[in-house]
Amino acid sequence: MTTSSSERGVSLGMPEPPAPAYPDDVQERLAADAREIVARYPDSRSALLPLLHLVQSEEGHVTRTGMRFCAETLGLTTAEVTAVATFYTMYRRRPSGDYQVGVCTNTLCAVMGGDAIFESLQEHLGVGNGETTEDGKVTLEHIECNAACDFAPVVMVNWEFFDNQTPASARDLVDDLRAGRAVQPTRGARLCTFKETARILAGFPDERPGAVEEGGSAGPASLVGLRLAKGESEPARVVHPRDGGPHDEAQSAVHDPSPAEHLSSHDAPHQTSASDPAHPAGPAAEEGE
Repeated sequence: MTTSSSERGVSLGMPEPPAPAYPDDVQERLAADAREIVARYPDSRSALLPLLHLVQSEEGHVTRTGMRFCAETLGLTTAEVTAVATFYTMYRRRPSGDYQVGVCTNTLCAVMGGDAIFESLQEHLGVGNGETTEDGKVTLEHIECNAACDFAPVVMVNWEFFDNQTPASARDLVDDLRAGRAVQPTRGARLCTFKETARILAGFPDERPGAVEEGGSAGPASLVGLRLAKGESEPARVVHPRDGGPHDEAQSAVHDPSPAEHLSSHDAPHQTSASDPAHPAGPAAEEGE
């Protein structure tokens, strides 16, 4: 007795049928938006990234219908559109929540508490990585570096920063999101839903009153290097030697450093041939000598 391939659970690799088109009213509305986006670029193909944000703003993720729409609008194949949509993690390929909560678990955030935050949120929300709460409000995921290491550990919600988080503050954050309470990022405008965020990323204005004025700038920790480069001094620090030797009060006293002093043993000046008279630099050798 033999069994068919379907009975054995074997896929024959048959292609999926073509994706359905959007309903006529949605198609017409998106087509008008798409024309505005394409007009911004000298080459229509360059409009693919914002178009993917546009279709994502419609359903909360990039569907096969959305990719068909992008392909037909730009004269591309669905394979070309799929290659882009699957490359960038900012495009969701399956239904997700109103709020994308991403916990940075890259090296610095992880050692500063990012791993603990992620584990705490998984337990608190009852979901795993990439999963959405039953109420459809929050999708949790661990993400790579947010380029905000000076505020580690960092959590992002719909690409907005929540700096210097702890497991407790992160739990409070997701509770507020699920309860519909207003949440203000550390830097930037107040939160909107993921669909609304996707439309803004497609290049359309944020029409919420006052939202643009709320846009944040770099935080104080990010500006330390700039202030030093401009010659603005930082408060004096006490840097004890690493040899574990005893310290008397005179050695430990805080003093105002002169411009020539260094505040860390790591960047203290070293003797060189230019600064050490006992070891003067010799004449430069000619090539081949």
